[in-house]
Amino acid sequence: MLGKKSIFAEQCFSGNFIGADIGINEDLTHNLPGAWREFNKRFIPIFLKKNPDFSKIGAGLACGFLWTIAKGLKKSDVVLCPDGSGTYHVGEITSDYSYVPDPILPHRRSVQWFTQMIDRTALSDELWNSVRAGGMISDITRHQNEIDKLINSIPTIISNDPTVEDPVAFAMEKHLEDFLVQNWSQTDLSKEYNIYEEGGEKVGQQYPTDTGPIDILAISKDKKRLLVVELKKGRASDAVVGQILRYMGYVQEELADIGQAVSGVIIALDDDQRLRRALAIVPSVIFYRYQVSFKLVKS
Repeated sequence: MLGKKSIFAEQCFSGNFIGADIGINEDLTHNLPGAWREFNKRFIPIFLKKNPDFSKIGAGLACGFLWTIAKGLKKSDVVLCPDGSGTYHVGEITSDYSYVPDPILPHRRSVQWFTQMIDRTALSDELWNSVRAGGMISDITRHQNEIDKLINSIPTIISNDPTVEDPVAFAMEKHLEDFLVQNWSQTDLSKEYNIYEEGGEKVGQQYPTDTGPIDILAISKDKKRLLVVELKKGRASDAVVGQILRYMGYVQEELADIGQAVSGVIIALDDDQRLRRALAIVPSVIFYRYQVSFKLVKS
């Protein structure tokens, strides 16, 4: 996103760059460690000092956005940027980070914009939900095949998810995450937790961490507990336990305030004995099974 609601899109397209501005107005050339966690550890306190109304989680999201633009993206990576009118411009990163003391997105990367543009209506529902899930930036690598086709590139093969043992069910129920977010108020989880928000905007879906994005990050209504929700669109294997524990460890170390507890929920179509054995000694993680109902109604 090129500024809130794409306010700086025109300048970025004409100037061949993307950028970020979260109020840290200094050249970061020599302050961009390879690990996102190191960057956040240094700059979250600086951000919170300038933005005291933000929570630690919101500060982590803002600093993570800045690090991703400045360091996380690599030369030759492809970006999709909306122009605010329903069209996505596609470009390739062509430079390393640079700082331009300008009021418009001073932390920049040069971009060569393609001639192809993608209309919002051409995006699948899954891709559309992904591009709007992460606030200012979303990782849409898993949609590479679709994007390649949209820009007439060479398709590549998407690797299997080793934590899902039923790829057929995975493909059929691809909208699980978006359905759960949209219908959160109707779930048992909503009785105790809300999907994390910052400034009235849900930022808890696909919350980025240094070990991958959390499907859903929620917070208890009394603000004393953070909840990591991991969705598996099929039968979950015991490998998902290690995955969710990594996310919970990140939340505990990097996001939780003093006294805040962190727990986890795995939601999948089914489990097995291996998963049940693994969860038996991890009381902070519980398992939910989801059910999908489908019927035809003659009209």
